[in-house]
Amino acid sequence: MEHSSFIFQAVIYLAAAVIAVPLATRLGLGSVLGYLIAGVAIGPHALGLVGDASEEMHVAEFGVALMLFLIGLELQPRKLWRMRGAIFGTGSAQLLLTAAAIAAVALLIYEKSWRPAVAIGLILALSSTAIVLQSLTEKGLLRTEGGRGAFSVLLFQDIAVIPILALLPLLAGNLPEVDAGGLSGWRYALAVIGTMIAFVLAGRYLLGPLLRLVAGSQLREMFTVTSLLIVVGAAAVMIWLDLSPALGTFMAGVILAESEFRHELEADIQPFKGLLLGLFFIAVGASVNFNLIAQYPLLLLALVVLLVVVKFAVLFTLARITGMSKGEDWLFALSLAQAGEFGFVLVSFAAQRQVLEATTANLLVVVIALSMALTPILLLIYEQFVQPRYLRGTSVDREKEEAHPEDHGSPVIIIGYGRFGQIAGRLLNACGFETTLLERNAEQLDLVRRYGIKAYYGDASREELLQAAGAKNARLVILTLSDQAASLEIVAQIRKHFPHLIILARARNRMHQYALMEAGVKYIFRETVDSALSIGEKALQLLGLSPLQARRATRKFKQHDQRMLESLFPYWRDESQHIAQTKIYREQLLQALKEDRRDKDLHLDHHWDQEEAKSKPGL
Repeated sequence: MEHSSFIFQAVIYLAAAVIAVPLATRLGLGSVLGYLIAGVAIGPHALGLVGDASEEMHVAEFGVALMLFLIGLELQPRKLWRMRGAIFGTGSAQLLLTAAAIAAVALLIYEKSWRPAVAIGLILALSSTAIVLQSLTEKGLLRTEGGRGAFSVLLFQDIAVIPILALLPLLAGNLPEVDAGGLSGWRYALAVIGTMIAFVLAGRYLLGPLLRLVAGSQLREMFTVTSLLIVVGAAAVMIWLDLSPALGTFMAGVILAESEFRHELEADIQPFKGLLLGLFFIAVGASVNFNLIAQYPLLLLALVVLLVVVKFAVLFTLARITGMSKGEDWLFALSLAQAGEFGFVLVSFAAQRQVLEATTANLLVVVIALSMALTPILLLIYEQFVQPRYLRGTSVDREKEEAHPEDHGSPVIIIGYGRFGQIAGRLLNACGFETTLLERNAEQLDLVRRYGIKAYYGDASREELLQAAGAKNARLVILTLSDQAASLEIVAQIRKHFPHLIILARARNRMHQYALMEAGVKYIFRETVDSALSIGEKALQLLGLSPLQARRATRKFKQHDQRMLESLFPYWRDESQHIAQTKIYREQLLQALKEDRRDKDLHLDHHWDQEEAKSKPGL
């Protein structure tokens, strides 16, 4: 009976998501708000299709851990070290200032004692890691200045949950109960330090060989199992130490960020992350107590608005003090102006320790849920009203040009006008060909415009932007983005809506090139190949080869490398086969170059040089 009940509830959750999320996305509300609406609809206080969602919430919180593992995979340790000032400086300032401001407001309302006010301040100072990161990622805002600032603060908040848990019993006059597997005091501190060291050592010396062993079995499902084992194991160790499981999985991701298996781990974990995060958002929506809202409608509305206003004011002020650029400060403040999922745990914990009364705790749960549900709407307001205003402010004609790029009949559209795109664009312009430039980075756009170069702001994965930029009449698209996911998304849109366009794409590395080849791109250029070969050719000359010999060796190497890359394409997802075939081709290249070195006939050198000159008349 319990089994059939579980299946029935699973059908309800999945059906609600399938109906609500696509509709919300089509309306421009985003998937997060769609999940929340689905949860509200099926919850016990609306249609009543599901009961208390607390059990589902505990399971779904693991989706947050998976999300932080994937984020960790994108952050190499040196990058994380560079963020230490933002994490511990801005993060700690945000937490302390916000907690103090909310506690002061709570003390005016909650006149009985300062202790509950301090507890409320600490609980509501935290923001929602799940909703903020998912929303920012979905809207492409996580890599912006405001998005990076929000991520740093959220990471610090996840760390700060533990000291808050230790502090709450003190507010009730009790000693904190710190117990990790029976450890306490200095033993607990040593266990935490030892675990951190063990994480690093295991990531460097154990996980690499383990993943290679599993990959050698050529069983895809075993690699998926191993990926989940790493994440679950990291979370379990942190739970044993009474630390945040999300923090543990984030550390595991950072440790594996430089592993050759990073992309495979990301691909295997991504579906589970999306599913569990969706379940988490539905559970949050289902937890909204409409009976309590009906009982205290004005009070709850005032509390939610007051919470958002206070947090926004503190965050915006902090952003201005730290020198965050205009527009990005709004994104930073609006994205974090809500309470977080850890608030549910802390409210329950504080109520059990008699720091908060039952009525106060129930009201706080609803305030937290409502403020979380408000976040996608705040980010939508930012996108629709705040972002266009500040983008327009950086240039006189920015608003018009960003909203409607003009079709000048240019035969070439260049997507991404960084240092790679600039060289290609300057060459084309010097030869008399007009280009239409699309750039999403606002700072880069301002820089090139100061040099008198006309460019448009926009996300090239949007069909309407490509249409407005003249994709229908253009002949070529030069795609210079180094972001693999973004470039593949743009390629998919171009091939779907403008199949006549010839795509010339920049590849960051071999894996990026293989992904572009799989997407159907014919002309692909790895960003460092030619410059690296030029260095190698000069080195050969300095080592005693004639200029002709060095040039011929370089050309032969490039031709062989290209043939090898194309031949290895069928094996690019099978690491063991790819490595084996690569070794064979490298040996063949070595033999070919050795044989070529034995030929000292200068006539052949001169003949080859003349043939090359004919094929490249510009030299």
